[in-house]
Amino acid sequence: MLSFSGSLRVFVALEPCDMRKGFSGLEALVTQRLKESVRGGALFLFTNKRRTRLKALYFDGTGLWLLNKRLEVGRFSWPVSTDPTAVKLRLRPEAFALLCDGVQMQGAKFLPWYEREP
Repeated sequence: MLSFSGSLRVFVALEPCDMRKGFSGLEALVTQRLKESVRGGALFLFTNKRRTRLKALYFDGTGLWLLNKRLEVGRFSWPVSTDPTAVKLRLRPEAFALLCDGVQMQGAKFLPWYEREP
């Protein structure tokens, strides 16, 4: 079972990447582009250019997890940095949950495509 603690470090790759990348390709992006260690206990998020897909890479101490989400409608509200040279942004675990649940980061409102079954 995969569970995250409140102290989880979450890093977002600001530039879109090729969603065909798997474990090795994303691990290389974390090491080379984000200058982080995959085995450091952080969760790393990646998206495509259209912001319709999200991949997460996470090392739980025993192995790597690769999680993938494809939206049927709409786009992820991907965070942006005020620093034009930044390649990554750190999110709080709560912001990660909001991002995955379709909440727009600015203003904390649900995106038009988001509708949860009652």
